[in-house]
Order: sequence, then structure tokens, then C-alpha cells
Amino acid sequence: MIICSVLFALTAAAQEQSSPDSVRLQENKHTLMGGIRQVQHYLDEKARAKVDSHYIEVPGKPWSVILRYNANGFRLDYDSHIDFPGTNESADWQLCFEPPMASSIGFSVGYRGTGFSFSKSLTENAGRYYAFSSAGAMYGLNFRLRRLKTSSVSLNATDFVDGEAVKEHHYTGFMQAPVWIRSVYINGYYVFNGRRYSQAAAYSQSVIQRRSAGSLLVGATWYQSSLDFSEPDNFAFMLLSDYTGCIKVQQANLGVGYGYNFVPFRGFIVNAMVMPTVSVYNRVKVSKYDCNYDLSPKEAVDDYGTYNPETRLWANGRADKPYDMKKGDDPIDCWEMGYETEHSMFRLNVDLRLGIAYNWRNYFIGIQGQFNNFTYKKDQNKVTLFDAYARASLGIRL
Repeated sequence: MIICSVLFALTAAAQEQSSPDSVRLQENKHTLMGGIRQVQHYLDEKARAKVDSHYIEVPGKPWSVILRYNANGFRLDYDSHIDFPGTNESADWQLCFEPPMASSIGFSVGYRGTGFSFSKSLTENAGRYYAFSSAGAMYGLNFRLRRLKTSSVSLNATDFVDGEAVKEHHYTGFMQAPVWIRSVYINGYYVFNGRRYSQAAAYSQSVIQRRSAGSLLVGATWYQSSLDFSEPDNFAFMLLSDYTGCIKVQQANLGVGYGYNFVPFRGFIVNAMVMPTVSVYNRVKVSKYDCNYDLSPKEAVDDYGTYNPETRLWANGRADKPYDMKKGDDPIDCWEMGYETEHSMFRLNVDLRLGIAYNWRNYFIGIQGQFNNFTYKKDQNKVTLFDAYARASLGIRL
């Protein structure tokens, strides 16, 4: 009896103490649900506003769950011409970063054209891929983030004397540590004929195009990518590439294009969009690195002694020791010397998209692809970057 009385008293006291917390929890929950309902109401109104129902159908079920298979391609060429001061010698070299086509599988969850997707790679070192998209009757917004590592890098070089080519070099398979690649793509566009034409009908299937229609579009794109191969194990590659250890590219583009949705029969749509763009901001930042070894053809001798990482000097007072490519040496020490930043004038790029989709009942399938190229040129340096993806999707509306 005594034990039961004590337990009852403690329970009552705990209920009295937790009662205000429970009330606050319910209030917060009510506020959160109210906010979610407001967002849903806004997206519902946005999907139906200013839409001609003879051309665009807004499904009654707002949610979509999509299973996707993605294939992503990436290539960056960095060309440069080097004149050696005080000599009649020069060199042309090209760094080529081309990781294998990355295959991945993922999912997307969306509400009225606004959704988030995540993909996990099926191939080694292909990284992760995140995306966010939102589309209304008059606008669209896309965000893609990718991070991967690769050792698929090559270097082509040509030596010149008095302007004549004397020797060519081709290096592959010498990357001891992988290159980290990070890219961010942000794109927004405005549709002039949004009442009758929808980009989302072919790419996210948040609406259904009922009749063929086209529209003029204007768009803006921000793209940035970084390639970091500054690991000490890659010192030979850095020295061969003019002491380069990291390349960062940033570009902003504005463009005008045209998109067309072809609907041969109910539920089926083929979209094509072409948008030439002009870069209004072009920036390349190249980080330079030095090392305690060089690639001198001279044979290494034994009088260098021990390397001091604090002074960055060998015991004989020299900063660089000839590297023995056959047996290797240790320790390898690399450090950043600074960076070079250059801006380029206007460059012409292109944004190409193709989408095919079929809708039946609450299900849909689709195939989409997109190709972007970005170019940068300043003095004797040129960067050409290609970024593309293709995907197949199967989804259901809920």
C-alpha cells in the first residue's frame, strides 16, 4: 500500500510537471502542421495558376515518388602555352580530366513540381549526386551538386624550339593519389508561354502536356567546379603541369532559347530545348605548388643528406633533389606557393535538353538528357568543360 501510494504520488507530480511541456509540444506541432499546410496550399495554387487546361493538365494527386537510373559524364581540358624566358624554347600542354561514365541509382520525392533527389553510385569512385528542382507555370529552378574522385587523368605536351615541334610527350597512369572533383550547377529559367507550355511535363512529370506547344525562354546559369590533385604523391604530375595543384572554374551565363513539347497522342510527350548562352562572368583560379624534388634528368647523388621540413632544405643546402623515377624517394613534401587568378571575356556556350515521357493513370515513365559546355580563354590559357547526364525514371503519383 505504501509503495503504491508513493508511486501514485510520483506519477501525479510528473504529470503536473510535464503538462506545460506537453502543451508547448502540441502547440509547436500545430504550428508546424499549419506551416506545412500553407506551403502545400501555395504549391497547389502555383501549379494551377495561369494554366490553360486545354494544354496542361494538373494531376489531382500532388505527391510523386520516382525511382531513377542516372548516367553522368564529365570532361575538363586545360590547355596552356609556356614560353621559357631567355631561351628559344616553348611548350604546349593539355591536362585532360575524364573520369569514366558514372552510373547511379536513386530516388526523388516531390510535391507539385518541387522535389529533392539523391543518387548513389553503382561504379567505383563515381561519388554522390544531389539535386533539387522546382517548377511552376512560368519558371523553373534546378540545383545539382556532385562530388567524386578519379585517377583518369592524362597529360599531353609538345616541346618547341624556334617555333618548331621537336618532341611530344604523353603521360597516363602516373597519378598516385586520386583527383577530387566537385561541381555545383544552378539554373533558373522563365517561360513566356507558361499557360500552354511546360518544361516540367517532360522532366519531372508534375503536370501533363495535353497538346503540342512551344515557348521562348530566358535563363541564367551559375556553374563552378574544382579539381584538386595537390596530394604529395602527385608531385610529379604537378611539376609536369607547370606546378599546378588545384584548378577552380566559376562561370555565370545568360541565355535566350526555345523549347517545344510534341504530343502525338494522349499521355506521350517529346521535349527539345536549345538555349545558347553568353558568359558574363568567367574566372579561373590556379593554385601553384612547389616540392622538395624536381624532375631533372640528372641522377640523384648521395650528398643531399636528410631533408628538413621546417626549412624546406636538404642537408647540403639545396631545395630540390633530382627524383629517381625508377626506385622512388622519400619523404615527399609539397606546399602551396600562391595562386593565379584570371578573368576571361564573353564566351558562347550552349544548354541542350531532351525529354521523353509517357503518363497512364497515376504512373509515368521518362527518359531525359542534358548537355552543357563551358569555355574559358585568357591569353595563353584555355579551359573547356563538358558536363552531361542521361537518366531513366519510373514514378507514381500519390
